[in-house]
Amino acid sequence: MLWDVDYTLVSADGLGTRLYEVVFGEMFGRELPAVAPKAGRTDRAIIADTLAMAGLEAPRERVDAFLARLARQVAVADGMNVPVRALPGASGAIAALASSGDATSSEDGAAGAGNGIRQSVLTGNIRPLAALKLRQAGLSDHLDLDVGAYGDVHEVRAELVPVARLAASLAYGADFGGWSTVLVGDTPLDVEAALAAGARAVGVATGTYSQEQLTAAGAHAVLPDLTDAARVRAVVTGALLARRG
Repeated sequence: MLWDVDYTLVSADGLGTRLYEVVFGEMFGRELPAVAPKAGRTDRAIIADTLAMAGLEAPRERVDAFLARLARQVAVADGMNVPVRALPGASGAIAALASSGDATSSEDGAAGAGNGIRQSVLTGNIRPLAALKLRQAGLSDHLDLDVGAYGDVHEVRAELVPVARLAASLAYGADFGGWSTVLVGDTPLDVEAALAAGARAVGVATGTYSQEQLTAAGAHAVLPDLTDAARVRAVVTGALLARRG
C-alpha cells in the first residue's frame, strides 16, 4: 500500500516552495522567479524545470546539488513548528488498514504473509521532506518509510513504483507484483504511475482534481476523501482479494 503525501495525507501550506526559494537564493544569490508545476510530480522533475524557467544553463546538471541543499534545509526546518496538518480522515484510514490483519493476507504472501497490509509512501518529495511532513502531521505510525520511494530517484513518477516494490520484497520476502501494490493519490499522475506498473490505482479527490477527473484518468476506484475509513479499507482489501481470486 503506497500513499501519496501532499494533498492525499497532508497539507503543508507551501512548505516545499518556501524551501525551494531558500535553496535557490543560497545557490544563485537572487530570488526564485517561479516554481514549475508541482501536482503529482517528483522533486527531481520540478527542480529541473524550475531551474530551466529561471534561465540557468544546463539545469539538469544542477539538480543533484539543489537536492542536497534541500535536504539540509529540511533538517533546519525539522526543529521548527512548520505548518503541516493531516487531512481529514488520514490518520483513521492508515490505522484502519494497519488493523486489517490476516483478513487481507493472501496464501502466497503477497499482502505480508499473514501480517496484513504493509503501508508506505510513494511521493514526489525527497525522503527527509516526506518524513518531516508525516511526523509533523502525526502520521508516522504504521508507515514503513524504508520501503517507500521518493522524489529524488527519477523525474518520472511511474519509475518509483518498481523501486518501492523491490524494497518491500527484500524487506518482507513477499511478492508485491500486480494488484498486490495499491497506490492512493490525488492527481492523474498518481493514477498513471499505478497503471504503468500494473498496480491498483485509487484516486482521492482531496487536491485540485475532481472525482470525475481521476476516474477519467483511469483510476480503478475513486474516493471523495479519507473520512470513511471502512470504505478506504474496503477499496484496498478488495484489490487484494481480487488478486487472490
